[in-house]
Amino acid sequence: MAVELVNPDGLPKPEVYRQLSIATGSRLVFLAGQVARDAEGNRVGEGDLAAQVEQAYLNIGTAMAEIGGSFDDVAKLTVYVVDWSPDKMPLLGEGVARAAAKLGVDPVKPITLLGISALAEPDLLVEIEATAVMD
Repeated sequence: MAVELVNPDGLPKPEVYRQLSIATGSRLVFLAGQVARDAEGNRVGEGDLAAQVEQAYLNIGTAMAEIGGSFDDVAKLTVYVVDWSPDKMPLLGEGVARAAAKLGVDPVKPITLLGISALAEPDLLVEIEATAVMD
């Protein structure tokens, strides 16, 4: 695997993400923001943040598999959540956990979480970008 995840001494050691990813592969992959749409473009989880997070993670896994990788090759995630507030954290975690179980991966990655006012379509609650490194 081309990505090592680390919580270095001298920084907080959160359970839900890692502070660093050390990438040693030779292919850098930038995945466009993934949203709650299935392969046919149908809406998934309308009004349900956990379901939308799960679908976005599954889409990342699907994209990585298509190029010969996996979610384990993801080095960093950027998560955009509409109208973010801390009380939404359990729903975010639920969606991540469900996707991780389906993908069979440890979803703990360096992550940037941004609250935003809206996404490209009004039914979307979350969009997740991924950067990956592959051998």
